[in-house]
Amino acid sequence: MEALTGVQKWLNVISQYDNEFKKWEARTTKIVKRYRDDNRNANTNETAKFNILWSNVQTLIPSVYARLPKADVARRFGDNDPVARVASQLIERALDFEIEHYTDFRSTMKHAVEDRFLGGRGVAWVRYEPHVRAQDEPEDGFQITEDVDEPDERGGQQVKTAMTMDGGLGEEVEPQEEIEYECAPTDYVHWKDFGHSVARTWEEVTSVWRWVYMTKESLAERFGEDEAKKIPLDAGPETNKQYSTQNKDFTRAKICELWDKESGKVYWLSKSCPDILDEREDPLELENFFPCAKPLYATMTSDTLVPVPDFVLYQDQATDLDILTDRIDGLVKALRVRGVYDASQPTLQRLLTEGDNNTLIPVDKWMAFSEKGGLKGSIDLLPIDVMAATLMQCYRAMNEIKAQIYEITGISDIIRGQGAASETATAQQIKGQYAGLRLRSMQEDVALFASELFQLKAQVICTKFQPSTILQYAAASAMQPADQALIPQALMLLQDKPLRSFRIQ
Repeated sequence: MEALTGVQKWLNVISQYDNEFKKWEARTTKIVKRYRDDNRNANTNETAKFNILWSNVQTLIPSVYARLPKADVARRFGDNDPVARVASQLIERALDFEIEHYTDFRSTMKHAVEDRFLGGRGVAWVRYEPHVRAQDEPEDGFQITEDVDEPDERGGQQVKTAMTMDGGLGEEVEPQEEIEYECAPTDYVHWKDFGHSVARTWEEVTSVWRWVYMTKESLAERFGEDEAKKIPLDAGPETNKQYSTQNKDFTRAKICELWDKESGKVYWLSKSCPDILDEREDPLELENFFPCAKPLYATMTSDTLVPVPDFVLYQDQATDLDILTDRIDGLVKALRVRGVYDASQPTLQRLLTEGDNNTLIPVDKWMAFSEKGGLKGSIDLLPIDVMAATLMQCYRAMNEIKAQIYEITGISDIIRGQGAASETATAQQIKGQYAGLRLRSMQEDVALFASELFQLKAQVICTKFQPSTILQYAAASAMQPADQALIPQALMLLQDKPLRSFRIQ
């Protein structure tokens, strides 16, 4: 009954979040559809549209996030401390290796920034992932056995090792495992799969969670065979049905990984199970407890954490732009040479269909043709000058609406920042300062988001990785001999609250 109460408590918290963000999720779904142009049906003659949303997002993303960031680790204070200097080099090199060697950080940043410009919120999640393998059996007839003791400071297991000889003197034991390699992946969390306790500001949030879709095999590996049998495979990654014609995949279980700061515990639960699947004390021992950085937000206010997508702020102008685009499409199609001609002169039709440069078409009964006024008296074309003038007015109105949208989104700053070759250095400097007013704020938000992810990864590396892994990732063997002598002290310094001694950006 106690476990049921625990599950129901967190299901109520999740339900509060769902009610708070229901309208935002529906709005974001429509915005993503518009960005992908999924509402257009290729089999029908729909109105023409101008996808200004796609154009703006594709312009702003490279303006605020152009390349993969690099870690910058420095001593928090400028003291002459050789040990801290070597330690900062080890962290910086290990972070650079993680970011460049594993492609997860690259794709996570790309998706998070894209979510920021579509739905208004991008989320990333850091975790520790050790990969183990069976230990190689020692030579000379020795066999290693291990007795598990209490957990050590890293959350692993202390072991007491004893060696017995083969040939009947020692008992047979199961093959032991060792860490083959370890990493700190940065997972992208889809905007539908993230949630937090309802609050006004991020600092007031007490719990965060993400939904993970696990197969039958991964459930058995994570929770055990017996527990995995109780979890129904009733879900799949939630995608928009219009994105694909395939049926939804129901071969996975939707598991919630919830981190509660107040209790200092992590819970794993499922809406389909009455019991908590797993419960653990703080597994990563991070400084701010949460394994995710503060989300990358768009427009926010201090009374709610529901973001306002950028497209909402100029959706009226985008609608007017679509109306003008459709009218321009109709006028362009109407700009054709059309009219009537004297049926007694069938050669006049050949004049428009067969006539080429310097080509003359013969006319029968020329005298009668001349008496009727010639070509002017035998053919009358539909005037198109009014439609052409209307078309030009539509083009001018379209440019004015696009200018309004660019002012709202900040793209006008990019346009102002473009200099000409004839401009003086002072003029270009003034342009650059003005163009960066709003873009600089967006760039700083992305840089801060990446810095917080670096800090989370650095804490995992310092407190969970084996020293040999850190030295391998940092290429410590290539460091100066004087610095190599300080590595043991530097490793000890890294394990003790790395964010206190180092500034990681």
